[in-house]
Amino acid sequence: MLLGRILRLSSLFHSALSIQLRRNLGLSAIAFNKAKELDPVQKLFLDKIREYTTKSKQAGGPVDAGPEFQRDMEESLARLQRAYGEGDLTKFPEFKFEEPKFEEAPK
Repeated sequence: MLLGRILRLSSLFHSALSIQLRRNLGLSAIAFNKAKELDPVQKLFLDKIREYTTKSKQAGGPVDAGPEFQRDMEESLARLQRAYGEGDLTKFPEFKFEEPKFEEAPK
């Protein structure tokens, strides 16, 4: 009876250990894959994203945006300000939550 429990626990331990090793091996394969060279389509995609990032930082906004885009953006912001009031609509709002004050009721 004791031997049966030991064997059962050892098989549970073995299965848990094998699952853990497979997960770790899978994660390490992803980490080592980054060191390898990307295929040409992925490399081209990443190069274009990096190029757009540098251009947008230099331009200070959207890249290759003409006067129509700026006019549409200003009209949209004006419409939103009329609908929702004043404030800077290009920034995410800041929320301030106060801690609730709990009072214990007398027993």
